[in-house]
Amino acid sequence: MAFLVSAPSVRNRWTQLIIAAILFVATVLYFTPALEAVKRINAPGLQSPWQDDSTSTPLSNEEGVRPTRDYHPIDRLIDEGNRTAQVLLARETHSLHEAAQAYRERRGRQPPPLFDAWFRFAQNKSAVIVEEFFDQIYDDLAPFWGVPAKQIREQAHGFIHRISVRNGNVTQRTDIPQRAWMDLWQNMTQTIAEWLPDVDMPINVMDESRVVVPWEEIDGYMYKERSTRHIVPSDELKTSFDSLRALDRNPPAAFEPEFQGMGPYWPLAVVGCPPTSPARKAYIQTDFSTPPPISGGRPEGSYEGYVSNWTLAGSPCDDAAIQGIHGTFVEPISISTTKTFFPLFGGSKLPMNNEILLPPAMYWTDDPFYSGGAEHGQKWENKKNKLIWRGAASGGRNREENWRRFQRHRFVSMVNSTSVRLAETGEQLPQNYVLPANDSYELAAYPNARYIKSKSPLAYWVGEWSNAAFVHLLCFPEPADNPQHCPYTDHYFSVEKLMPMSEQYAYKYLPDLDGNSFSGRYRAFLFSTSLPIKATIYKEWHDSRLVPWKHFVPMDNTFSDIYGIMEYFVGNGKAGVAGHDDAARDIALGGKEWAEKVLRMEDMQIYLFRLLLEYARICDDDRERMGWREVQQESAKGLAVTVDAEQEDPGEPTQDEGDGVAYQKEGDNGVG
Repeated sequence: MAFLVSAPSVRNRWTQLIIAAILFVATVLYFTPALEAVKRINAPGLQSPWQDDSTSTPLSNEEGVRPTRDYHPIDRLIDEGNRTAQVLLARETHSLHEAAQAYRERRGRQPPPLFDAWFRFAQNKSAVIVEEFFDQIYDDLAPFWGVPAKQIREQAHGFIHRISVRNGNVTQRTDIPQRAWMDLWQNMTQTIAEWLPDVDMPINVMDESRVVVPWEEIDGYMYKERSTRHIVPSDELKTSFDSLRALDRNPPAAFEPEFQGMGPYWPLAVVGCPPTSPARKAYIQTDFSTPPPISGGRPEGSYEGYVSNWTLAGSPCDDAAIQGIHGTFVEPISISTTKTFFPLFGGSKLPMNNEILLPPAMYWTDDPFYSGGAEHGQKWENKKNKLIWRGAASGGRNREENWRRFQRHRFVSMVNSTSVRLAETGEQLPQNYVLPANDSYELAAYPNARYIKSKSPLAYWVGEWSNAAFVHLLCFPEPADNPQHCPYTDHYFSVEKLMPMSEQYAYKYLPDLDGNSFSGRYRAFLFSTSLPIKATIYKEWHDSRLVPWKHFVPMDNTFSDIYGIMEYFVGNGKAGVAGHDDAARDIALGGKEWAEKVLRMEDMQIYLFRLLLEYARICDDDRERMGWREVQQESAKGLAVTVDAEQEDPGEPTQDEGDGVAYQKEGDNGVG
């Protein structure tokens, strides 16, 4: 039967179809971002550039080779890192007046007394002065505005491990002689002591963080801190610090913060997280005998699988799964933690901890074990196009029933070609990781790919660029007959000789992983001509000075992104995937150049100088009206900034810079 359709009806029908198609596309576009937001958090200012999602992109062609993408998520992240660094550097201040104004705008207070002395000290050291570089100081000290100054002074004076400044001289007190970190911190402080007010600094002599105060209590202190912010008029300012001689003449009783030594550590730590955070709601794990809870897909909160929010990626409060994949929470070497809020200074801490960060003591030495020596690597083009990692199986106390959950064990397994081959062929299930899901990173070398005449293409590719091994298995309990080996991990790991850092610089890629706490190698890696790939849950003094994807490559703590990172940079010649060697070189050498401007020993002095001025102020009963007085006077050239006659130009330091200080290794601190 024939149907006769008039032209107008055809036009109407096409119009209806076009309208329907437009509505359908608009609906998809409207809801897709919302759906994607559930799966990941995009980098600030970034939108997903995919026109078709990976689920609709063929995983491989007829030959088993994945199609090459013109776009890669890391391209966008590098661009964003470059823009962020430009914005940060644009805020550099070049005069005392500019620095003071930036301070008032960001802190809501007058700068502390001796701010002019600090600024001239920084200028004399050719420092890059950006107010944001000191944000960590104010994050650490802000809650103390909610605590009486007298209480802070007495707690600090009464703590057993203490570094003190009196009238330009630095001393230490501790329980045993020759604590290496105490000696180094004392020396660092002495180099700036002639300009410092009297202070007492309680010191954390352990590797692990030790103070975690309930979030609700800290929130109350923060409310008080915000209520005290105001710009005190110049003529009302108290512009000098008081001495602590009276405290020395009538010392308070010894202060004991009631450290707790029983675990597990996770429930002790998460009280420092917000009540609504995933960590506070998470099930507390006690059985760590099974493989870690890792999917092989894109980490939560990532941008197409890669770290876009560095703070979020290292936050146990926001990612409760970290309790099952990091030795700090599985079984730390030791636990000694308190909920008592008091000023404790240390080299690193977890995001929920309340320590006051100092530049780590091990950074204040030129010993090659931590610095790599005077030379920091040959030219980029002369390096091996490979990844190198050597270290101890630290991160906590690994036992037969829990070693599968430790971060260093997981990383070495994931980048060991033998381990990956056994997993791909099914000869041995992965003990502490999972193979990447086929569609998670669109790798050319994925399990069962057919471009290589082999049953294990991923292992074949990993073997081309990876060289990772333990130098000590740190078995617990340690075998008396052969301490270098371990009966429950000997089957999975071989032990290699220690490789000096200077030899590691012959490789292009240097992963840096947490040990018992932060890694003491990170600063040296940043100064090298190689590319640091960093994963951590620990905070350090310099975090606000470094921009991910500009000065280093961030890695998720699951390490699920390591294959994607390495394919982006080294490529895959067998699959016809080109690498981005030029991008790796730019980050490596750009990061080195930046470190030589903002992570020098001089920058540690400048940071500590600023920190102790602020700390001394919160210890003063008159802290709310204390500050540096900036007097503006009319002159022939306009406004000229002058300062009180009593505040002197510090000039150049006269003390020893601290190079070559003798020390001994104390604790693991993630090195070796």
